[in-house]
Amino acid sequence: MAKKKMPSVKKIYVDYNSTTPVHPEVVEAMMPYYRNVFGNASSIHRFGQEAHRALDLARESIAKLLNCDTSEIVFTSGGTESDNHAIKGIVSAASASSAMASAGNHIITSKIEHSAVLSPCKYLENTAGAVVTYLPVDEYGVVGLQKLDEALTDKTILVSIMSGNNEVGTLQPVEEIGRIIAKHNESRIAKGQRPVYFHTDAVQCAGKISLDLKKLNIDLLSLSSHKIYGPKGVGALFIRKGTKIHPLIHGGHHEKSRRAGTENIPGIAGFGKACDLAVKNMATETKKIAGLRDAIWQGISKKIECVRRNGHPEKCLSNTLNVSFEFIEGESLLLNLDLKGIAASTGSACTSGSLEPSHVLSAMGVDPVTSQSSIRFSLGMLNTQQDVDYILDVLPGIVTKLREMSPLYKKKKRAG
Repeated sequence: MAKKKMPSVKKIYVDYNSTTPVHPEVVEAMMPYYRNVFGNASSIHRFGQEAHRALDLARESIAKLLNCDTSEIVFTSGGTESDNHAIKGIVSAASASSAMASAGNHIITSKIEHSAVLSPCKYLENTAGAVVTYLPVDEYGVVGLQKLDEALTDKTILVSIMSGNNEVGTLQPVEEIGRIIAKHNESRIAKGQRPVYFHTDAVQCAGKISLDLKKLNIDLLSLSSHKIYGPKGVGALFIRKGTKIHPLIHGGHHEKSRRAGTENIPGIAGFGKACDLAVKNMATETKKIAGLRDAIWQGISKKIECVRRNGHPEKCLSNTLNVSFEFIEGESLLLNLDLKGIAASTGSACTSGSLEPSHVLSAMGVDPVTSQSSIRFSLGMLNTQQDVDYILDVLPGIVTKLREMSPLYKKKKRAG
């Protein structure tokens, strides 16, 4: 007797802020460095120089995306290493300064940063005597410029504020932040003091918004390849010329003694190609994806009651939508969506498994119960209108089913 075929389940991926698929052209660009061009980029023979050429080309591609000099790009293993290098490297350099008393030990960051920023800040508080100010945000997740200005002191050595939030998509006013820091530095430099450096985690923004480092007063900027259709395990840190920073990883003289370790040539070649594609496709892709994101929110707000959009409705990443579905556990909603072939997220993949409410939503004033009912839809290049239609077709039924099991929702219905 022939086995009955199971109905096929759709596969819709809306978790691009966690990671992206590797673009076919990126895969093609990487292949020669797995097969034929396998030399160590530090070797002086032809095999090594062929590999070194891949480093140069990728550096040029990243510099073009950021409008900076190629000499200001340091390759890393990803966004987490780049963030750690920026924060720990600045503090280490300040501590080693002969003018340590005037260098200071004060760091300013925000309460909604990625754990790759918050964790090294906590580490430095516990081990290096750093004093860290965690700036609050408003209900949309935006850092207050006046609060930042007031927090700056003669002991401040670093400000680290992300460009765009990975959970809710809110964009920070990095241009204005840079201006405030630059103004503060005028008086510091006049006194012969070390300047305050400005670091931004731009992992979620690269390829989605313009990042012109010739115009922005940013000293350090973190990137990650796998967020822009490149391979995992590769990233970069922009370090503006003149920035006093120590290396995070010690060893050989790779990356001009700024990051020791044999470079991942295939991954770096892929990263460079991903940056080329980002420059080429950013305008059209951003517009298309924003339209799909808006269609999801419009459908949700029309078809489902008791929902709340988290994050700034206008100053936000084009692909990110974070929604709270009251009276439902976000994890339950995720599992039911997955059964229907829809891959979404409750927030940052790097904090997946935590039972605590989102620190981002908590900082925005969202209560813990509502926070734990939140889902993030983050879209990308493979998404279509058909995906949106399918999500909006199955989501209301799932929400209704889960709410029927909620005593709080039943109580609300009885109350009218």
